[in-house]
Amino acid sequence: MSELKNLPHVALGVYPTPLYKLENISAKYGRNIWVKRDDLCGVALGGNKVRKLEYLLAEAKAEGCDTVFTTGGAQSNHAMLTAACAARLGMKCILILKKRGVTEHLGNLILDDIYGADVRFMDTDSYGDIYDEMDRIDTELAKEGHKCFHIPVGGSTPLGAVGYTNCVREIAEQLHGAEVGHIVSATGSGGTTAGLLLGARMYLPHAKVTGMGVDTDPFEDIVPDLAAGAAELLGTPLDRVPGDFRMVYHVGQGYAIPNPEDTPYIEELARLEGILLDPVYTGKAWSGMLKLLQNGDFDGDGDIVFVHTGGAAALFAMELA
Repeated sequence: MSELKNLPHVALGVYPTPLYKLENISAKYGRNIWVKRDDLCGVALGGNKVRKLEYLLAEAKAEGCDTVFTTGGAQSNHAMLTAACAARLGMKCILILKKRGVTEHLGNLILDDIYGADVRFMDTDSYGDIYDEMDRIDTELAKEGHKCFHIPVGGSTPLGAVGYTNCVREIAEQLHGAEVGHIVSATGSGGTTAGLLLGARMYLPHAKVTGMGVDTDPFEDIVPDLAAGAAELLGTPLDRVPGDFRMVYHVGQGYAIPNPEDTPYIEELARLEGILLDPVYTGKAWSGMLKLLQNGDFDGDGDIVFVHTGGAAALFAMELA
């Protein structure tokens, strides 16, 4: 995969992140469950977006950009981590966020300010409106001599997804012979799950990937398309086999709204293993995964790896339902 070395890359996180078996949870649920702690990647409060940003922001720097745009909900982990990483690279960060959810100065919005981001809200449900606004501001900044780089919601592009092939390579190296049957993660924009799918085909071909959808986009189509694009960038085939990927949706009352039925699972993990999950991304994915396990929906005897994608700041912005 010489193409990987040719892709722009800047080291931002501290890798490999830890991977270990959850002894108490495994004993309770009768199945070996491991956690990949990408919430401990060494940037801000951690999270999956840093692996993507190592490629996306490297491309921005290679193109001579001094300003980066991105978007998301008011409490977007991706937006906060983009602000943190851009600041580290000496770039200005403009966040155009949907005026939805918790917009008070709490949680990730405090961190956005700490990292020096220019935060602007738009009262819209359309990311198309937001991307149009980015273009408008970009035109104004270009007249002042600035060059801007646009990152779509979640950093979910084929280039961003490449970062998560590296995550699976780490998992494969850290398992020390344990047989993994399933890799599970939250799916909010598709790029992380796409990278896990491609990475599994490359490094753990017997493992199946389950995306736990926390939004209602058609990720069963989005994820394979992004994985195929990432494979093309890497110059490697995406050798799919039946059953290697599935989407299960656990949105509940709506995107970025906590589900009351998930709270006991979040509290259980905290009290048995000392691990925090946020109530709208990782918490939904974790509880959805355990419900599937209880229903016998994870076939075979292989272990389960849950990829912890971060988001703890949301615990300080909203009440558990």
